[in-house]
This record gives sequence, C-alpha cells and structure tokens, in this order.
Amino acid sequence: MGHIGSYVWELRQKVGPRQLLLPGAQVLVLGDHGTALFQRRVDNGVWELPAGACEPGQSFAGAAVAELFEETGILANSADLVAFASLSEPELHQLEYPNGDKVHAFALCFVLERWNGNVQPEKSEVSEIAFFPLTEVPAPTHPPTLEVIRLYRRYRETGAFQAR
Repeated sequence: MGHIGSYVWELRQKVGPRQLLLPGAQVLVLGDHGTALFQRRVDNGVWELPAGACEPGQSFAGAAVAELFEETGILANSADLVAFASLSEPELHQLEYPNGDKVHAFALCFVLERWNGNVQPEKSEVSEIAFFPLTEVPAPTHPPTLEVIRLYRRYRETGAFQAR
C-alpha cells in the first residue's frame, strides 16, 4: 500500500511540506546470530530500521506491528514487542525527505525477537531488505537508525530504558 491514503498523506494535502510533529515507532527485528533486519529506502537509498507514523486511534505498539507488516511482510504480536528507548531529540530526529517534506519524529523504539512471516519489501517504500550483523550495519545508514542501535546497545548493557 505505501503511504498514499495514510493520515500523514492526508495532512500533507492540506499543509504541504511544512514541518509536522509525528508520533511513531521503530522496530529492531532480531534474527539469528546477532543479526538485525535493515531496509533500504526507495526515495533516498539509505538503510534504516522498519518504522512509521501512528495513524489516528493507533498505539505505538499498534503502529510498530502495522508498519512492520506493511514494509517487510513480518507478522508480529504486540505482546512480543519490548520498548527499549525513545528518540525525539530535534537534532537527531528532525527529518527532511527528498520531496521537501519536513517532520520532527517522536519514536518509541521496540526490539522484536519472535516473529513470523516471509520477509519481503513493500516495493513503493523499500527497495531492498536484509539481515546484517549489528556490528556491521549497512551503509549509507539513516542517522537516526545509528542512534537507535546505540541506544539498544546501552539498553542491553544497563537494562534501563533509554531516552534521547
């Protein structure tokens, strides 16, 4: 489906590229032997974690499950999502897309170890999808993704929720 028809798409029809404040979720999907799922964006070619904005009436976990399925084909149960961090610092999570749209994203970051489904990219948003070792993140990487990975490592070291 992609983003056409989504809440953000509807807002963009009214406000154009002006900055929007968007709550959403990012999901660090773990695979075998210390790997994680990364996807390459169609619009700018950078690698990132599956992520997306909340729709009206949707929780952070609901957004994570929906975006994960939409972008990757992965089926997840919201009970299996573990929130480990939030990312909202303007210097880290204010984004401008290639078409000029601007957002300040407020993301709840989840890790997911148990999942089902056939991993396949949603062609309008994702050009490539693959598991990479967390020690060998693919490049070029979306800067907020690098911060989320850093926050995950810190979470694993301390057991404490990370806020940035």
